[in-house]
Amino acid sequence: MLPENPSPTVAADRPDPEAGRLLAELIRIDSVNPDLVPGGAGERAVAEFCGAWLAARGFEIHSLEKRPGRPSLVAIARGTGGGRSLMLNGHLDTVSLADYDGDPLDPQIRDGRMYGRGTFDMKGGIAAMMVAAARATSHGRLHGDVILACVADEEYGSSGTEEVLESFTADAAIVTEPSHLEVTLAHKGFAWFDVEIQGRAAHGSRPELGIDAIARAGHFLVALETLGRRLAQGPAHPLLGTGTVHASVIHGGEEASTYPAHCRITLERRTVPGEHADTVERELTELLDGLAATVPDFRYRLSRGLHREPFEASPQADVVRTLTHHAEQVLGHPPVVRAEPFWTDCALLDRAGIPCLLFGVDGEGAHAATEYVDLASLDRLTDILTATITDFCS
Repeated sequence: MLPENPSPTVAADRPDPEAGRLLAELIRIDSVNPDLVPGGAGERAVAEFCGAWLAARGFEIHSLEKRPGRPSLVAIARGTGGGRSLMLNGHLDTVSLADYDGDPLDPQIRDGRMYGRGTFDMKGGIAAMMVAAARATSHGRLHGDVILACVADEEYGSSGTEEVLESFTADAAIVTEPSHLEVTLAHKGFAWFDVEIQGRAAHGSRPELGIDAIARAGHFLVALETLGRRLAQGPAHPLLGTGTVHASVIHGGEEASTYPAHCRITLERRTVPGEHADTVERELTELLDGLAATVPDFRYRLSRGLHREPFEASPQADVVRTLTHHAEQVLGHPPVVRAEPFWTDCALLDRAGIPCLLFGVDGEGAHAATEYVDLASLDRLTDILTATITDFCS
């Protein structure tokens, strides 16, 4: 909770600092993802705070915790019936507090910005959607349900949104990840693969017995770079451009005097709509089979790791049209329509059959040593979400 006389105060000259006050309280609660940082606080304290805040405003509270210690919160303002339901989704977890410039849990305000870990990514979005939902339902029930999903683990495996979608659905959704108040209708997916190049161990003095797995891996790395150039020159998505590929991690060898028997390369392939893990696996298999046919003693094993699908929304979806209309009213101009190169929970909602888009605050510093949210954008986001909820669920 905020102290009685916080210093500095949440901008007192702003006409409506409610979302800023709530955001400051959220920032003070450590919610580092323990899958990223062993021993991280996790989401329990912040989920309990959000649940108490929303329960006090009449919301029905559901706590989900399939993974012990990693709760997600679903809060519902039930409608009277006959209206459309809208889910607002945001993640409670943050990345590490280490190496942050200053105290990451002390929200500081300077020049219209609030600084602290999570201000931008994405407790600003959480605060805006909580205040907006409370306002939209404060004068009586709407026809449709208003659903807030405050989820765990988006920064690592998105287990929170996956768990929410096992029990809850909606007619549409808005993910309040930071988007600089621009309407985000697409983002890339990704697929991780391990490629193990297999050699033969032998004493460094016996080249006739050894097969150098690291040297063979060099052929693969060159071919991977060629694949990346070919992707960059191929057909481009109108908002996202082309897919990409890069080698992320490499391990090989035991000591200087031994031919390495194994070399493992972890790679990441960023995908655009129309590409997915199966197409990437076929692409890599073709590349590796070509090397096996042309490079002496080239043997490999290909293993698929974590993969997430790309996302693309229809500009004509009702939720997109409704939010875009109210964004234009608040901003005074049509919002920019854009895409993001990174992955979000939008893809999970879309796969579950829930039309959605991404729309959030302005600011900078996601995962960086300095992070801030523009407080004027926080107010505008809250106003846009309030109008969108009221319109969509009426």
